[in-house]
Amino acid sequence: MKEGRRILYLTIAFISLGLGFLGAFLPILPTTPFAILSAYLFSKSSPRLHAWLLNSPLLGPLIQQWEQYGIIRPRAKIFSTVMIIPLFAYTLIYVNVHLVIKITVSLIGISVLSFIWTRPSSPSSSQTNAV
Repeated sequence: MKEGRRILYLTIAFISLGLGFLGAFLPILPTTPFAILSAYLFSKSSPRLHAWLLNSPLLGPLIQQWEQYGIIRPRAKIFSTVMIIPLFAYTLIYVNVHLVIKITVSLIGISVLSFIWTRPSSPSSSQTNAV
């Protein structure tokens, strides 16, 4: 991998991890998507940091479930939804921006929620038998 791309991935991974950390304390930021993004970027740029994240007692199990089975647990889905809808609704209702921005925000919110809710909540029986 080119060194410039590796540095870019590491930078974005640390930013994402920081946002995920803040999300553990701030109700407007969901932790799960940021943790998964950090794990992906670390896997592409630093095997050592990827392993560190996978072994983290707080985020490790969530990321391992995503990487092994492609699942997002119901609690994380509900929490993300409860945080995303009010945040995006606030923007749509109270922020005075151009209609194009409001449509873009709506499409992003719908896309993120669609992605989250179309992921399985638990491993299928064939996935758990294969492991």
